[in-house]
Amino acid sequence: MNTKTARLQAIQQIIASKEISKQEDICAELNRLGYNVTQATVSRDLKELNLCKVPGHRNKFRYANSDTYMEGVTDRMTALFRSSVLSINSANNLIVVKAMRGNASSVGVFVDSLQMPEIIGSVAGDDNVLIVVDSNENTPMVEEKLKAYLE
Repeated sequence: MNTKTARLQAIQQIIASKEISKQEDICAELNRLGYNVTQATVSRDLKELNLCKVPGHRNKFRYANSDTYMEGVTDRMTALFRSSVLSINSANNLIVVKAMRGNASSVGVFVDSLQMPEIIGSVAGDDNVLIVVDSNENTPMVEEKLKAYLE
């Protein structure tokens, strides 16, 4: 394993085990582990690892893998979906979610986070989200699942 690969793995272990909010803190942890790095190197590594800052518990923010952080639906996302959606209607294999003005992108993120295989894709405007379902037969099930989040 080369030094860069080992360093990237070390960064992933650090952010998985500690709530770190600053690149300088990651540098300090890496230096403590024997990696001689600068903040610029860590910054490039964070981009390569697809890490981003997300809400933390102890700190206001912490670094996390943006791919795994967005997997699944959080309670906060569900609450935002519930408070933003005005109606959900379907026709054939299309579902239209009407949302409060300016909230369609948040609704679209929620829909995408469901990771339903029946959903081919979604497009969000300002106050509407168009969801394309893989078949007319699956549309009622997807629509009901979305409506269940409103209850």
